[in-house]
Amino acid sequence: MKIAVLISGGVDSAVTVELLSRQGHDLHLFYIKIGNDNGEGDCSAEEDIEMCELIARKYGLPLEVISLHEEYWESVMAYTLRTVKEGLTPHPDIMCNKLVKFGYFEERRGKEFDKTATGHYASIKEIDGRLYLATAADPVKDQTDFLAQISYDQLSHLMFPLGELPKSEVRKLAEEVKLPNATRKDSQGICFLGKINYADFIERHLGTRRGPIIEIETGKKIGEHRGYWFYTIGQRKGLGLSGGPWFVVRKNVRDNAIYVSRGYDTRKQYGREIGVEEMDWISGNPFEEEMTVAPANVDETGKKSIAISFKTRHTPQFLDGTIERLPHGGYRIESREDVQGIAPGQFAIVYTPDRELCLGSGMISL
Repeated sequence: MKIAVLISGGVDSAVTVELLSRQGHDLHLFYIKIGNDNGEGDCSAEEDIEMCELIARKYGLPLEVISLHEEYWESVMAYTLRTVKEGLTPHPDIMCNKLVKFGYFEERRGKEFDKTATGHYASIKEIDGRLYLATAADPVKDQTDFLAQISYDQLSHLMFPLGELPKSEVRKLAEEVKLPNATRKDSQGICFLGKINYADFIERHLGTRRGPIIEIETGKKIGEHRGYWFYTIGQRKGLGLSGGPWFVVRKNVRDNAIYVSRGYDTRKQYGREIGVEEMDWISGNPFEEEMTVAPANVDETGKKSIAISFKTRHTPQFLDGTIERLPHGGYRIESREDVQGIAPGQFAIVYTPDRELCLGSGMISL
């Protein structure tokens, strides 16, 4: 099979090359370059490309560097800055996978190949003739939440060779075959920033504007902040307040005010109902068609709901609940337990109750 392999210079994508080479596939390696924030956020691109070249030489494979810098900034970064300015919390990584890695790349080069493979920790399962995005064997490394906005067509063209391997085995295999990056540390943070601090990046593009920090229970001003766009619901660090812990529980965009509540057990930072808009179902909408993996329940009032597990942030832990479609559009998730820091703009990732299949995701609404 002719496969395009997206490699980053990290150990995961390098082991992906090793596994596919063992299977005898015809591989072509690609490095997607999306960094360079006006020439400053290099994302260690030169070092990454050098590592990719070593991998290509080791296996005697062609390597092509694809620059998607303009496409990234016109889509993902425009979305990020717009979302932050609206007082919401963006998720650039999930949008990068949807729009850039499996969007613009597929349009430019990926469609020339039978499949596109990556080093993501995820799996693909076929049930009743339909493909589903499935969680990885390693629950800590599972990355299905970062992939939960892809379309069915994108999923159908993808391969995730690491899905059945724990990270420890990936490292072990890399050392056994003497990969040049076997001991290289995993990348952290958002790639496009390179060495730039996220707050510095936001300040560069949106500036600063002093505003009040208000204790929500008393309405008393207890400090000042640099602009609502630097803060997200549930945030604790970086507030500069004494006598805490303090958590951000609300933002007022119009008045440039943020509201905080004190204490780890404050009820103000928890909720059980999550509004979701722009829900993207990867393999079909269970409210519009019968799906054995997500059967709908109808109560005595005629209300239809589906039992799910879900996440609202990147974590190994799942929450249990139900999802229903609202008459006016959108959806509502009802959690069985309290959810901390429900941040509008972030994504609710919906799974089957057994945590095996990722059904899709939607943006958390105000």
